[in-house]
Amino acid sequence: MTDSRKQFAINSKQLTIVPFNHNVHLTKNTMKKILFILTISLFASNVFAQQFKVLLFTKTDGFHHESINEGVSAIKQLANRHTFSVDWQENASVFNDKELAKYQAVIFLNTTGNILNEEQQAAFEKFIKAGKGFVGIHSASDTEYDWAWYGKMVGMYFKIHPQQQTAYLKVEDSNFPGMERFPKKLLWTDEWYEYKTPANANDLKILISVDEKSYNPNAKWGDNEGKGMGTHPISWYHNYDGGRAFYTGLGHIPAVYTDQTFLDHVYGGIYWAATGKGL
Repeated sequence: MTDSRKQFAINSKQLTIVPFNHNVHLTKNTMKKILFILTISLFASNVFAQQFKVLLFTKTDGFHHESINEGVSAIKQLANRHTFSVDWQENASVFNDKELAKYQAVIFLNTTGNILNEEQQAAFEKFIKAGKGFVGIHSASDTEYDWAWYGKMVGMYFKIHPQQQTAYLKVEDSNFPGMERFPKKLLWTDEWYEYKTPANANDLKILISVDEKSYNPNAKWGDNEGKGMGTHPISWYHNYDGGRAFYTGLGHIPAVYTDQTFLDHVYGGIYWAATGKGL
């Protein structure tokens, strides 16, 4: 009896079920409990499985946006609401083949400047070429000016902006995930980026534009002067180099990260970038 109990105990740790002595009631009950726990554990793992996993990257090498913390909190809440996993990082060492393989999309939230070295850039390029996704928010367009591949992926580079103002947003294409809540015309307050022209990519599908007649686009920083773009896109997406890229220029002001219309917009981009679904 003693030997039988020892044998069962050793093998149960190895998850091996061995014949038991029917006269040993404690051993039989223990086996039933183990099988029950295993069944419940397998069921729970299926029920609570995350639909995809994303890397949220907020490294800055220039201006540091106050709204980064609000953005991180908002994206974590989106993950809870929409059953996906998110890892937040500011350390660029995560950009290697082994670590990036864990994710279906990478989000650049208000990144600025040169944030990846050449080896890390190569790993990210490989990630996108493998069919994965990119999401850029606001100053993701003020990032990596000397990396042509990135410039084409993000679509346009930041040039200048005037002071924060209220303006009208206009929906150019509602056939994209997360655009369901947007009316055709929406009054919005943010920091309006003017982008360098021409665009870095010629296949951008514009989702939202800003009406320059509804605010003053003029700005001057030394020799850098902005007078508006005429046609002024503020959000777009495109397929890129085997993967997918989504960008929104909204998201400077901390308060927008509690606005449900904006959160739907951001999640729609994350969902499409990570899965390729929704169109």
